[in-house]
Amino acid sequence: MDKKLLNKELFSKREDAYVNSSTHSNPAALQKISDWLKPTKEQIILDIATGGGQVAKTLAPSAKQVIATDLTPAMLSNVRNSINENDNILFIIADAEELPFLDNSMDIVTCRIAAHHFPHPEKFIHEAYRVLKPGGKCLFVDNVASENEAEDQFLNQLEEMRDPSHERAKKISEWKALFSKCQFTLIQDDIRIKELPFQDWLNRTVDTVEVKQQVIHFIQTADKKLQKYIRLQKKEDDIHSFAIDEWISMWEK
Repeated sequence: MDKKLLNKELFSKREDAYVNSSTHSNPAALQKISDWLKPTKEQIILDIATGGGQVAKTLAPSAKQVIATDLTPAMLSNVRNSINENDNILFIIADAEELPFLDNSMDIVTCRIAAHHFPHPEKFIHEAYRVLKPGGKCLFVDNVASENEAEDQFLNQLEEMRDPSHERAKKISEWKALFSKCQFTLIQDDIRIKELPFQDWLNRTVDTVEVKQQVIHFIQTADKKLQKYIRLQKKEDDIHSFAIDEWISMWEK
């Protein structure tokens, strides 16, 4: 199946899990986005692959308008049902790699914890650059892999096992190269260690006991160095949580 069709199919089944996800709704992480961007009532913000809509809902009170896009209609419907009618958020079905907006039409573009699902992330970056006005800001957040090849491979294998819509968590060096190639200028960046409650993380995407057992076995039998890399925490013999790196960066056109 085409990866984008697979994404739509899988995320149509998961819309509640993302709107209600504690990981995606982390107040401090969302506040940091608002603090970095400092949106004003004159600005139009485009939130790409809005998912549970947390960024759109965070920024909307400070902006002229937020346009929340997603490839999956069910995700957008669920977010729309979670806001007030007078909230200034417009919902549009759109592919992150082929945006239906004019050149130089957006003041700010955001994309948070979504790009690891994109088959061609370089197209997404090109589109973000195209639709931004000169001097516009792009705020990008995603899970990132280690610069160490073994750790990179382990994390991405784990993510794909648990979530077939996962494409790849890139290294920070890879993202910097892609953004720079598109003429973006890096303004600031930071890394957050994101702790993931294991059962919440697993149940968000896995429906069958068989796959859950495969994921658990993969982690439990991994090399101790790899377990340390994901900061594995156990209670007795059960997996309690682990942690990955989340990279936030702000770029200027």
